Amino acid sequence: MKIKDLTKKIVAFRDARDWAQFHTPKDVALSLLIEAGEYAQLLQFKTETQLAKFSSADKKNCGRELADVLYWVLLAAHENGVDLEKAFVEKMKENEKKYPSKTFRGSNKKYR
Repeated sequence: MKIKDLTKKIVAFRDARDWAQFHTPKDVALSLLIEAGEYAQLLQFKTETQLAKFSSADKKNCGRELADVLYWVLLAAHENGVDLEKAFVEKMKENEKKYPSKTFRGSNKKYR
């Protein structure tokens, strides 16, 4: 499914429940942060070994939380008139210029 199709699906879901009235830009942003926090909470205090041994139930829970994050990202983009596919492609081009692989390969430094 493409981003536009996913966006149509979430907007239809929201509109069928008359929830647009509750989705101010502030509330959409807060909801995105809350859902991202719920995803992070699944990983919190886990060692690399524990994360590597995530069960299928753990992975399913991660997927659910990431789906919630995606819901709010798509809704935010929709409400702000952002073509998310285009924005993503443009941002990746900027990142490729900013962080050339020859310079940054294997490095966790943000800038050089």
